[in-house]
Amino acid sequence: MNTTNNAMQLPTHDEIEMAKDSSRILAKYAKAKRVRLNIQSDQGELEELILPEHVLEALLGILVEISRGNAFSIIPVHAQLTTQEAATILNVSRPFLISLLEEKKIPHHKVGTHRRVLAKDIFAYKKNIDEERLKTLEELTALSQELGMGYED
Repeated sequence: MNTTNNAMQLPTHDEIEMAKDSSRILAKYAKAKRVRLNIQSDQGELEELILPEHVLEALLGILVEISRGNAFSIIPVHAQLTTQEAATILNVSRPFLISLLEEKKIPHHKVGTHRRVLAKDIFAYKKNIDEERLKTLEELTALSQELGMGYED
């Protein structure tokens, strides 16, 4: 995977607590178009950063995952993934992913005899599937309410 060089490891208890505190603070500014951060090192050096909206969203997402005790990985959208890496992102089996590729539901190309999938295509497929699931869930909820099958106190 063409990712940044961060080893996948679970955060420590202290890192989880720091991420919880930091994500709570940063969440207050989640709707801002940009945010200025003052950073101070242990040696006392102080600098100011300006984070654009999408970087702020990404940083908040990372902090939330760490606060839950999860490891994370950064994958550039142009990264070429193996079928196993793509299957892992989608949380499906590799054979199931191969069937999606063969059915042309996800674009791919071959490097020699090996299939490669662009991360952006995996993310787009995942987004579409998630949107379809949400739409179906909303339809089922509406239908169950029409039929009086909802939760009653």
